[in-house]
Amino acid sequence: MSGYQTRTYHIGLNALLLGSGSKGTYRQAGIHSYIDGLLSQLKDKDPRFSYTAFVGSNDEDKYDEIMTYEAPDVVDTRPFARVLWEQLVLPRIAMREHVDLLHGMAFVTPILSVAPTVVTVYDLSFLRFPRRINRINRMYLSLFTRISCINARRIIAISEHTKKDLVSLLGVNNKKVDVIYPGLAANLERASEKSVAQFREKKGLPDRFIFYLGTIEPRKNLSVLIHAYNKIRSQNVKLICAGAKGWLYEEVFRVVEELHLSRDVVFPGFVPKDELPLWYSACSVFVYPSAYEGFGLPVLEAMACGAITITTDASSLPEVAGKAALLVPPGDVDILADCIDNVIHAKGNYNELRETGPEQAARFSWETAGRLTTRTYSRALDLPDVPEQMGNK
Repeated sequence: MSGYQTRTYHIGLNALLLGSGSKGTYRQAGIHSYIDGLLSQLKDKDPRFSYTAFVGSNDEDKYDEIMTYEAPDVVDTRPFARVLWEQLVLPRIAMREHVDLLHGMAFVTPILSVAPTVVTVYDLSFLRFPRRINRINRMYLSLFTRISCINARRIIAISEHTKKDLVSLLGVNNKKVDVIYPGLAANLERASEKSVAQFREKKGLPDRFIFYLGTIEPRKNLSVLIHAYNKIRSQNVKLICAGAKGWLYEEVFRVVEELHLSRDVVFPGFVPKDELPLWYSACSVFVYPSAYEGFGLPVLEAMACGAITITTDASSLPEVAGKAALLVPPGDVDILADCIDNVIHAKGNYNELRETGPEQAARFSWETAGRLTTRTYSRALDLPDVPEQMGNK
């Protein structure tokens, strides 16, 4: 193609928060899923780019055509060591490896980076809900995310709502922000009735149960869900709250004890990826009562599996749910209780959501996320967008 730029640009990807299954399941939540999904889809999207991902010790050589640079074990296991490595060591390595553009894949880029940067911001919960996050983490994210956004040539937000927060809370120029939604994992679809029956027997699950999946922490509004369940509970319907413990999780367990619900509210802990379709397919209703989300990946997953889904009308969640889920105000116990009760006892025609959910979920693709991310790299480097036919080879 005449006049087309053929030089190869080296993109560095700070993927340290990709984490590993053996070193802390908390990081196997949304950030892990986003980084993992994106790294799997950068291949062949733009022939002008080559990649090196800076990863932990158990995440090397997992992605086609992406070289990996393994950080020391201590970086993967100790947050303070990771911060020091990102800020002081990574810039030197990036310079030595001739990185043309450095992508901070989770909130922060090195302040002293010589290479131009792109940063991905998932949400600004540490500014919206400062009391619901560890003080040291809040101070770190508040300062370094702000500086990283100021320094970055482009910013990736994972929803329109996060983009609005970046503009209103950090004063970012909205023209500097690209919205790139997460995609849907390949295995997320409704499981067969036989598989669900076997899974139900294996796990000892009741015929009907309300399901929540997400980090156990205050901003997820689990206490609201537990109070709502307490208003409608029956011996035949359990509440199962799956997910790893996050910040200030003790509040949730205290509410369960105060309401004497220890036999009815079950916490199975972290759920492996291969079990997700079975949990979503087996439940009577999936409830995600969060007060604030950068995106809300569990809502997308539940809809993809045909689960009748209830979530809130807060932050980015309506963007994800569209018209394929039931939306309630965050924090309103009575409305949430009524909504759950209506679904559980079939007081309306909600089964159509089992069909519209997968259709809505299919709109979110990692292939699209990968293509749009390489377009962001092009803009950060002042390159023309790659012709569509060249990016799809």
